[in-house]
Amino acid sequence: MREVRLNSILDNDFYKITMQNAVVKLFTNEIVKYEFINRGKHNFPEGFAEELRKSVNAMAELKLTKDEKKYLKITCPYLALPYLDFLEGFHYDPSEVKIEQDGADLKVSVEGLWYRTILWEVPLLALISELHYEMNHLERQTNEEVVEKTVEKARHLTELGVPFAEFGTRRRHSYKVHRLVMDALTQDKSSTFIGTSNIHLAMLYKVKPIGTHAHEWFMFHAAEFGFKMANSIALENWVNVYRGDLGVALSDTYTTDVFFQQFDKMFTKLFDGVRHDSGDPLEFADKTIAHYKENGINPLFKYIIFSDGLNLEKVEEITNYCKGKIGISFGIGTNLTNDVGLKPMNIVMKLISVKGINNEWIPTVKLSDEKGKYTGDPKMIELAKEFLRIKD
Repeated sequence: MREVRLNSILDNDFYKITMQNAVVKLFTNEIVKYEFINRGKHNFPEGFAEELRKSVNAMAELKLTKDEKKYLKITCPYLALPYLDFLEGFHYDPSEVKIEQDGADLKVSVEGLWYRTILWEVPLLALISELHYEMNHLERQTNEEVVEKTVEKARHLTELGVPFAEFGTRRRHSYKVHRLVMDALTQDKSSTFIGTSNIHLAMLYKVKPIGTHAHEWFMFHAAEFGFKMANSIALENWVNVYRGDLGVALSDTYTTDVFFQQFDKMFTKLFDGVRHDSGDPLEFADKTIAHYKENGINPLFKYIIFSDGLNLEKVEEITNYCKGKIGISFGIGTNLTNDVGLKPMNIVMKLISVKGINNEWIPTVKLSDEKGKYTGDPKMIELAKEFLRIKD
């Protein structure tokens, strides 16, 4: 069987690098735990854990190259030089990853210092996805079909006149397919394709790396400072680190309604826009436009990045609804990197707890805008809903 390995330490989502830079600066002693969640109830073949362990162990050999460091220094001047020196000396520690298999059930968890373990999530998911197809001998469409399909999607999006990016690292079919997709997306220089969330591929294809922060940034702040202060302190810390760069705020960790209560005039002016990642996108657009108007800001000077399970139909619907009302952009993931004639995996890896000052684990939770899809410890979910006055 072909061994599945990563090709670069930068084969990761850009927001992992931007968050790691902030964590190295602000939270060097915090210990956290992540857990793999098999949402799609996928069955894993015998020996899967052993193969995944081989792939994980091989990640210890990855190092930031001189060219990669130079690329980050030039392309991302907001990343601190001491951080780039740290990243140059960083290597993955496979002992931080625990992998178990019981029959067809796979369990994966990561535990350790946050500034180190933050990089594991995306490559682990990408490896699990690629190994799943490899070990189950599932045959995808041909390279030509993948490229043709992607070119057609890019053409359609360009005709809509909307900027779009590729956000599909974590649940891609394989690294090979990811490269084919990037080949196709960068063919037409008149395309509205603007970049990728994958730093390694952004460097190879000379496009913009895209990303700011993820839900875990806010989930950590809730465990550390309390639910009522989580959004405000998380945004404040982000502004203090990046001073106006990387200005897209993720809105739905504790519901968009709660977020906008705390996204005051200062934040509304400082951040360039917000990212939508759950719930009804049109309803979200209405709330966002109303929020900007209430704060005396023309919504056309701001924008929304839509990134929740997008396909061409959803993009077209959102575009037609938002046209002339607010700036928009799209981050398309699985529909680009795993549309190969096979069923994409539904898998995630979440920050599940933060170690407190007395060495007790404080559970983290996420209360997205998707009704009934709250994740985390049930008791902590109820506590968060009570503190934040969230009613089902």
